[in-house]
Amino acid sequence: MTAPAQSVTHVSKFHQLLDAQVRNEMTASQQYIAVAVWFDDKDLPQLAKHFYRQALEERNHAMMIVQYLLDKGDKPTIQGIDEVRNEFSTADELVALALEQEKEVTAEINALVRAARAEDDYQGEQFLQWFLAEQVEEVASMDTLLNVIKRANGNLFDVENFLAREAVGDEGSDPSAPRAAGGAV
Repeated sequence: MTAPAQSVTHVSKFHQLLDAQVRNEMTASQQYIAVAVWFDDKDLPQLAKHFYRQALEERNHAMMIVQYLLDKGDKPTIQGIDEVRNEFSTADELVALALEQEKEVTAEINALVRAARAEDDYQGEQFLQWFLAEQVEEVASMDTLLNVIKRANGNLFDVENFLAREAVGDEGSDPSAPRAAGGAV
């Protein structure tokens, strides 16, 4: 008698990349917390607040991907995060790290779109359209903040005043954003 065939569930490359992106977004969230704590420790509340908000935004991005996978009937695999950096010397070093991180996320989202397209996953590609637009805003806001810090020539109180006065980055809830598993925070 032969054993019954085991059902093998094929996980697409796109699904694997989405699982990896959940980890990447959660790592980015933790990195932004480390950046926010550095600013908080230096008594720079506007910079700290900006990066605490960024940390929540990255967490929400991860949970949007989790919700998408759940909605598609594909069980997400939640992984640990990568190591985060906690030691910094200057404010521009932190924001340069944040800008580089956002550029990396942009490349990751682009790779996800390519994978969805290669697999003829039109729903997946459509889901990622919001993320593509979001990354334009993320890179632009970090680039602006880095330029402001450089122009301040070490006077972070000027940067604090700039952040208190200007809207830099996410300006609140986006009704077109995908739903986040457990609700956005």
